[in-house]
Amino acid sequence: MATQSLGQTRPTQAAQPAAAVLYTPAQRARRDATRWTLVQGVLAPVQFVVFLISLGLVLRYLATGTGYEVATLSIIAKTAILLVIMVTGAIWEKVVFGQYLFAPAFFWEDVFSFAVIALHLLYVFALMSGDYMPQTLMLIALAAYATYVVNAGQFVWKLRQARLGAQVPA
Repeated sequence: MATQSLGQTRPTQAAQPAAAVLYTPAQRARRDATRWTLVQGVLAPVQFVVFLISLGLVLRYLATGTGYEVATLSIIAKTAILLVIMVTGAIWEKVVFGQYLFAPAFFWEDVFSFAVIALHLLYVFALMSGDYMPQTLMLIALAAYATYVVNAGQFVWKLRQARLGAQVPA
């Protein structure tokens, strides 16, 4: 059924598609029961704080030329936390959705997470190679951080969807 407004046809509210749901009731119960939800809930803000500190150190180095060593250590710390959160997140996804990665509810977040990891690891490998100038390494780190911000935004959006409470019937 459609309603008319100034000669334009638009679907009524009943005809519009329902919002996509994130969890079935069973998945929501598994999510709420597993300790991996708490682990993710702790690691995510820790990673964000490390990111903010590291971003500041990287930008300081690029602006002043000082603090290269501490900026480098902060990028390595950020990369380590990223890898831990990815592994524990895969375990969480297995518990909640029955597969380690690419569950339909988090498919695109997982895809983009691999880009984030690839750029962080590119930084580490470039650093280890010794073939790159410090400024180049810091620019790689900034690219990794930019993808991290997008990916974090994806997950925050999913958390918001989950809080809105959409569930599919059992």
